[in-house]
Formats: sequence, structure tokens, C-alpha cells
Amino acid sequence: MAKQIQAIRGMKDILPRQTPLWQFLEDRVRSVLDRYGYAEIRIPVVEMTELFKRSIGEVTDIVEKEMYTFADRNGDSLTLRPEGTAGCVRAGLENGLIFNQTQRLWYQGPMFRHERPQQGRYRQFHQVGVETFGLAGPDIDLELILITARIWRELGLQGLELQLNTLGTAEERGHYRDRLVSYFQSRIDALDDDSRRRLEGNPLRILDSKNPDMAAVVGEAPTLMAHLGEASLQHFEQLRQGLDAARVSYVLNPRLVRGLDYYSRTVFEWVTGSLGAQGTVCAGGRYDGLVEQLGGKPTTAVGFAIGLERVIAMLESSDVTERLSRPDVYLVMLGEAAAREGMQLAERLRDALPALRLVCHCGGGGFKNQLKKADKSRARYALILGEDELVRNEIGFKPLRGEGEQQQLRMAHLQERLAQAIVRVNDD
Repeated sequence: MAKQIQAIRGMKDILPRQTPLWQFLEDRVRSVLDRYGYAEIRIPVVEMTELFKRSIGEVTDIVEKEMYTFADRNGDSLTLRPEGTAGCVRAGLENGLIFNQTQRLWYQGPMFRHERPQQGRYRQFHQVGVETFGLAGPDIDLELILITARIWRELGLQGLELQLNTLGTAEERGHYRDRLVSYFQSRIDALDDDSRRRLEGNPLRILDSKNPDMAAVVGEAPTLMAHLGEASLQHFEQLRQGLDAARVSYVLNPRLVRGLDYYSRTVFEWVTGSLGAQGTVCAGGRYDGLVEQLGGKPTTAVGFAIGLERVIAMLESSDVTERLSRPDVYLVMLGEAAAREGMQLAERLRDALPALRLVCHCGGGGFKNQLKKADKSRARYALILGEDELVRNEIGFKPLRGEGEQQQLRMAHLQERLAQAIVRVNDD
């Protein structure tokens, strides 16, 4: 017997029992973004490697260690996308969507990074990304955070904390960078290997170190806020005032950074303590330098990305999975005549009640066998149609989850009874 082939490490199947939860999440996110006037853009999974080297930076863990890069048959270096922002900017530039325009765009799909798999971190993972272009004020920063807050409410998620910071302009950050490098060089013996490597190419990332042995030296580092000019401080203050007015609570985190040169001013993260080390569920920020860095005219931009696996992990701790993945009713059909009529009845019910989730029994079998499969399907109710019911123009209506006794309904009353049942299930 041939050896069974397994999935690639860090790349998970999403099974039928899980997909209703994914569909629920994707539908809610899509609905919120549509209501805010954001348009979907669909970008390729594979891009030229140079795109990510220029956008993310060659001296980063993503480019140096984590990208899935290969040469195609023409000898071109291609990469499975590790994130979506660069591809969205590339698509906008290539298709004339950015210059001298404003855009509110979103996308979703798989991303790929060769990381060590653990809870909430996979080598193929999924994101919803939102990108806006041509809007410079703090009002669009505020709108993006309000969108994320609304998504959490509509999903019923609790326990998420908004962390907020500002990185100032590139010039301000440059002055701060020099001061930071000088500080860390004076304490070089206290730095771990990763921080020493980052010191020359990406020193701001040292502030985001997760090494507890680095806490003291990072805690005493100079802060960027002291190096910001009036315009940057005003931008940040107006954003905070908007959040306060909208009653969105937040925590100022001066160590929250994005170590890439194109980031500027607002950065934010939504974090949770329920997922262990992978606590960041959503991260966003302003990246006014990226469009120019990828060959376009200087263009303001801000966006965020939501890690769907991490949101799914939070949703799985609620009862929403059970409610979403089960059918409303299971139709039991006894005898050939009942089987023929039952299929037609099911189609009429689906026409009349588009929200009805109805499973028809297939494959024959006796009453006990069919009822056992109805129960195994986790349906709320069973409909029972046999020869006797056909003669009397009736159908059996049997609750399967301890909600009363079986009833015999006239066919004329079935649609109304199912409509009531669906409303009650959805309310639950």
C-alpha cells in the first residue's frame, strides 16, 4: 500500500464542521466594509519577489527567512505573498487607481510565511486587509479603527484591547533612530542576538522585542513621542479625541512600532490575552511612504489587516460554532411514494423559506435508522413523511433537542410552523 500523503506542516485543512464559522466571519466583515463604502479588490497569490524586497525590506525576518520564493520556468523569482499591502499598492499603481485619487479598498485570502507553527500562527494563514489611499487626515485613521471596533461587536467578541501609538514623520523618526541607535550601542552587552542584528538595519524593532531579558534595557530607551513635531502631535491628538468621542477605549503603547521606513504617524493593534503568545488579532497603521517607494507619486495611505485564524480561535470558545454548523430540519422519508413526494416538498419549502437549512435523508433505511441519522446531523427538528402521512396530507414534526413532543401537522400549516422554528433558532 502506498504511503498516505499528509498536508504540509503548518498548512491546515478547514473541515466542513468549521467552514460555517469561517463563512459567518467573512460575511460579517464583508457586510461591515460594504456599509462603510469599501470596495473589494482581488489580487494574485503570487507576486514578483522584488515587490516584497522593496516594500518590506531585505533586512527583515520575513524576506530573509520566511518567504516562499522560487524560480519559475522563465527564471523569474516569484514569491507566495507573505502579506497583502504590497500587492494592493502594486495593483493600484498598475491599474491607475491611486494617483490623484482617493480609494477605500479591501481584500481577503491566504498569505504564506515559513514560520514555526504554533497556536494562531500557521505557514498558510488568512487575512482580511483594508487599504485607503489619498486621505491624509486623522479622520480616516479614526474610521478604520471604528470599523474594526464594529466588526468585533457584530461578531460578539469581547476581551480585545486597542493599543495605540504614533511614529511621526520619516524625518522625525530619522532623528529618533539616531538617538535610539546611540542608546542601544552604549548598552550593547545587554542586547540579545536578534537585537544586535537589528541595530544597524531596523533598530525600532528592538523596542518590540518579546525577550523578557530585554525588558529593562528596552524600558529605559528614549521615547519617540519626545521627538515629534507639532503637526504629528496634533494629528495624534485629533485621533485620540475622535476615539474618546466614539467611546472606544484604548491604551497608549509607546513601544508599539512598525520597523519599516514607509510607516508614519498612527499605528495600532487589537490584542487579546486568550491566545497565548499570538495575541495580536488585528494590526494597522499609516504608511505614507510606501506608494512612492514602489514607484508611484507621494501618496498618503493607511490600512489594517485582521488575522482570521486568530479571530476564529476566539469565536470557537463561544457557542456560535454549534449554532452555525447544524441544519434546521432533517426530512425522514419512509417508502418509495414518500421519498418521491418528500424531495418535491423539500424543494417547495426551500423556495418559500430561503433561510431554511433542510437536509433530506438519502440512501433508504428504516425509521429508526433514519431518525438516528437525523439526530447525528445535529438538526433541531425532524420532519417525518410516510405512507400514512401522505394519505392524511400530514407530516410529523419532531423536536430533536428536548423541545416538546412530536406533533402531526397538516401540510398547509407546515411552512408557517417552520418559519416560526427558524426565527426561534436564530434568536437562540
